[in-house]
Amino acid sequence: MSQAGPVANRGDLVRAAVLGLLGTRGPSSRADIARVLGVSPATVTQTTKDLLARELVTELESVPSQGGRPARLLGLVRTAGGAIGAKVTADHVRIVSVGLDGAVTAASTVELDATTPHALDAIASVLADAVRAHEGPLLGVGVGMPGAVDNQASGVVDAPTLGWDRVPVGARLREALGVPVLVDNDVNTLAAAEILYGSGRTHADFLVVTIGRGVGLGIVQNGSVGRGAHGGAGEFGHTPVADDGPQCGCGNHGCLEGFVGESGLLLAARAAGVVGPEGSVRGLAEAARAGNAAARTVYADAGRLLGRALAGAVHLLDPEVVVLLGEGIDEWAFWEATFEESFRRHLLPARRGISCVVEPWSEDQWAVGAASLVLASPFDAVSSGREGERVRARLQTTVGAL
Repeated sequence: MSQAGPVANRGDLVRAAVLGLLGTRGPSSRADIARVLGVSPATVTQTTKDLLARELVTELESVPSQGGRPARLLGLVRTAGGAIGAKVTADHVRIVSVGLDGAVTAASTVELDATTPHALDAIASVLADAVRAHEGPLLGVGVGMPGAVDNQASGVVDAPTLGWDRVPVGARLREALGVPVLVDNDVNTLAAAEILYGSGRTHADFLVVTIGRGVGLGIVQNGSVGRGAHGGAGEFGHTPVADDGPQCGCGNHGCLEGFVGESGLLLAARAAGVVGPEGSVRGLAEAARAGNAAARTVYADAGRLLGRALAGAVHLLDPEVVVLLGEGIDEWAFWEATFEESFRRHLLPARRGISCVVEPWSEDQWAVGAASLVLASPFDAVSSGREGERVRARLQTTVGAL
């Protein structure tokens, strides 16, 4: 684990880290902020001076310090701005409104078929309702998609599981909503949220691995989400792990996701007689909880394969820590033993001590991740591009000149 320096290497993103820290941990002194984020006191002093001028934070009461003058606590001005986040799936959209601290103030789910020709129009309609209902200053809308996105600002999406090919999501939604819109791969949005509110506060290099309907990978290097040349970095689920095997949603055979994603687990459960032809992953989970040995073997086999594949990703990318989350985490107890054994065994000896953090899961995390694209953009001009400029302009209008 590294605490010295990772946030400082992000330039302006240190401001977003301070906001995330105050939002998730409550009022803090400048000394505590510097210690937790691993940045210099001088950096914190300059950063908080800027945030005070923007009216994003405020000074609160003083508390005793170890010698010298009492330390003043800083608190977040929660009404200074907010964002809407949307996670698009094949059969519904989850939408949240959040404050600067990432706290959810409103949430809703709208059922729709994202594979139809008019799906984007339907998504625009439900987001327009969310924009109208949002309370307080709105900085923008973030959207997480299950596919590759060329970049956050333009938001052109390739999502084979939805049948989407070069769909101009960003442009269409900006036209319909009239506010800044940032779009990215859904797992990348979770990685962005970790930078602001999670492991990114103390680690500059880490991986976010999701298990659920699919298998995803968010790559954070030097405090930034790695997206690749075409926005498709992190397609971990499509790592080939067998010469043949179940057909994956991408159309290929032998992908990791075809074995350990929901469809792969269900296929194995049916073959083992755990569930019938109309059975579901919920039935598999219930059987495992009830002590069904065959059901537990399905998870054990998946954990073993995931551990081996993830060891390869660790060797390739050299992260400080791995964060595991997603819908499948609810059944992690049935994955864990074989995952840990396989993961550690396939690592080089020098890497075997790497920490794997398993985080509690709720569906709102997908949508909060999407909102974090907006919340980080006032301080991250590289990723957010022109749409980030529009977010910054709205922030200027709301809380005064930068």
